[in-house]
Amino acid sequence: MATAAVAVSAGVLAVSPAHASSPGYDRAALQADLDAIRDAGTLGVQARVRSPRADLAASSGTAVLGRQVPVPSGGHFRMGSNTKTFVAAVILQLEAEGRLSVNDSVERWLPGLVRGNGNDGRAITVKHLLQHTSGLHDSVGDIEKKMHTERGYRTYRFLRMSPRRLVALSIGHRPLFAPGSRWSYSNINYTLAGMIIEKAARNSWREEVTRRIIKPLKLRNTTLPGDSPLLPKPHVQSYTEDAETARPFRSTLLSLGWAGAAGEAVTTTEDLVRFWRALLGEQVLSQQQLKKMMTTVPVGVPGREFGLGMAKQRLSCGVTAWSHPGGTPGFITDNAVTQDGRTSVIVSRSTYPGTREQGQATARLIDNALCAASVRRSTS
Repeated sequence: MATAAVAVSAGVLAVSPAHASSPGYDRAALQADLDAIRDAGTLGVQARVRSPRADLAASSGTAVLGRQVPVPSGGHFRMGSNTKTFVAAVILQLEAEGRLSVNDSVERWLPGLVRGNGNDGRAITVKHLLQHTSGLHDSVGDIEKKMHTERGYRTYRFLRMSPRRLVALSIGHRPLFAPGSRWSYSNINYTLAGMIIEKAARNSWREEVTRRIIKPLKLRNTTLPGDSPLLPKPHVQSYTEDAETARPFRSTLLSLGWAGAAGEAVTTTEDLVRFWRALLGEQVLSQQQLKKMMTTVPVGVPGREFGLGMAKQRLSCGVTAWSHPGGTPGFITDNAVTQDGRTSVIVSRSTYPGTREQGQATARLIDNALCAASVRRSTS
């Protein structure tokens, strides 16, 4: 959720890519990169890399703190803000059907909801929401930050809160900037996007995501659990490092129904690889709508831009990749897919919020995997 804004910038670093010495990326290379993430302090990590030539899956670390329990390479995890990419894709499908336009104002669909303290839904468009250029304060992120301590986690882990209440908390603050003038990551944008889907489709955003994306792509292990705090088996025990004591505490049991369209979904590396390859492979959106999704604005980090529900980055080898990282108490999800949709990598870590060193090691894995696949295609 809120930590995705940090993750967008954390992956920008100088790397020494494996493809520089080898045109391939095999399971041994994947295992070495995963072990490096473990050695940087992550308790458990799993990853999957799929390209036209290979489907690689591996894991490292332990599934339970203090014990040597293998991390299942097909384990379920909370993917956090990667949920936003699913939601943005549904919005663009609805636009293609003529049910809404990304240029519609928030006021058009949610009259009177975003008003006060300088906030004005008449000036904010659906595109501003999807691209994080609305200027709205992130009330969802405020709550998530309170769970960075064990005391806060125990207070909020079974939270129930309506989208309207979250919006009210957001507009209790003045906007960060005029709509469209800057970029700032705010989860409340996707709370509103989910509400707009429900108005335009006359159906819940969860049912629309399920009907339009999860079922057609056969994402059998991707779920929208609502208020349920449970994870399907198999899964690791996930941990959050207490912001006050730095000690990890177990945070596997967590209800994110209140976060909803901003970060609720549960998935596996297999399903998320399939989703990203299908999205960039024009199996979810038409070429025209996918091009619109790729309309980007700078985020203030060299080599990074943000589109409608996904981020653009340039890897060390010059390859363009698209992604949307995510973080919830207990899990960090990183991912990337090449622009042609042929090669995708998913990494799930079970230590939250993670350190810069862990983020750098994860970024190296992604760079190594995608660049090696690109070099191999160009030389074959």
